[in-house]
Amino acid sequence: MKKLSYLALGLSVLTLTACNKTETTASDAGFDAPSRPECIAPAKPGGGFDLTCKLAQAGLRDTGLLEDPMRVTYMPGGVGAVAYNKIVANDRANNDAIIAFSTGSILNLSQGKFGKFTEKDVKWLAAVGTDYGAIAVNADSPIKDLAGLVAELKSDPKAVSFAAGGSVGGQDWMQTAILAKAVGVKPSDMTYVAMEGGGEAITAVMGNHITVVSAGIAEIMPQATAGKLRVLAVFADERLGGTMADIPTAVEQGYDVTWPVVRGYYMGPDVSPAAYDWWKASFDTMLADPKFAELREQQELLPFSMTGDELEAYVYKRTGELRELSAEYGLTDAAAK
Repeated sequence: MKKLSYLALGLSVLTLTACNKTETTASDAGFDAPSRPECIAPAKPGGGFDLTCKLAQAGLRDTGLLEDPMRVTYMPGGVGAVAYNKIVANDRANNDAIIAFSTGSILNLSQGKFGKFTEKDVKWLAAVGTDYGAIAVNADSPIKDLAGLVAELKSDPKAVSFAAGGSVGGQDWMQTAILAKAVGVKPSDMTYVAMEGGGEAITAVMGNHITVVSAGIAEIMPQATAGKLRVLAVFADERLGGTMADIPTAVEQGYDVTWPVVRGYYMGPDVSPAAYDWWKASFDTMLADPKFAELREQQELLPFSMTGDELEAYVYKRTGELRELSAEYGLTDAAAK
C-alpha cells in the first residue's frame, strides 16, 4: 500500500444581493451586536459553504447570541475568489459580515488563485468543525465499491468522469488526484469536470451526467441518506460515527488517502477591534455550548474549535504546507511563494 496520506486544510461576477457595507465603524468603546448580520457563502446554494453559513446562522441563534436574524448571501465565483476579493478590495470594514471558508479556500490561496491577495489580507475569525473528503456515485451505478472504481480507472481513466466544486488543483480535485496516484493512474489522465460548488456536482451525478462526485462527506450525506448516492469511500483515518458508521474509509480498502476539511469564517481586514472581539467572543461561547455541538453533529461535522490568533497561526502554517503539496503536483512553484 503506497503511503499517500496528507493532512491538509482539508470569476464571473453575478448580480446578487451585495454584502452589507457597514459605513459607521463601531468604536472601541463598545459593539453591542451587528445591525444586519450576514454570512457570505462563496458559492451557489447547496454545497459546503452554504452548510458552513447555515451552521453559524443556526448556532448563533439557538444559543441566544444573536437576536437579529442572520441572512446568507451567495457569492459564487472562482471558488471563493470573488468573495475574497470583494471583502479585501471593496468592503474591508464590514463589521456585520462573516465569510465562510474551508480547506479548499486555503488551498486556493496557497496556489495564488485569489489574485494578488494572500492569507494575510483578512482577519481569520473562527473554525467550527471538520468533515472529510469523500467520493460517491449514483445509487444505481454499476460501480459498487472503491475496488470497482479503481478497476475502471486502470482500464480507461478517461472513461470515468469526476465532478467537483472547483477547478484542477482545488481540494476536491486534489483528493481524487492523490487516490489516482495511489493506484498508479496519472491525475492528468482523469476526466475532471469543474463546477462552481459541491451541490452542483452532486446534482450532476444524481442526473447520471457524471460518474463520480468528489466532495466533503457532510455535503454528500443528505443524498446518501435519501438513497440517491452510494458513498464509495471517506478519506478519514478511521470510520466515522453516527449515520456514517457504515461508510468504509479508503484506508481500510487498501489506499492510505486522507483529506480532512476544516470549515470556518473570516472577516474583512479593517473591521473594528470591538466588532472583531464581539464576533470572536460570540463564537467562543457558541463553540462551548452543548446546543451547538448537537447542531454540528446534525450536519455530519466533527469537532474542530479554534478562534482568533490560534486560528490565524494554524491557517498560516497550513498554507505553507499546501504550497509544498501543490508544487509536488506541478500546480505551483513553492519556491516562488
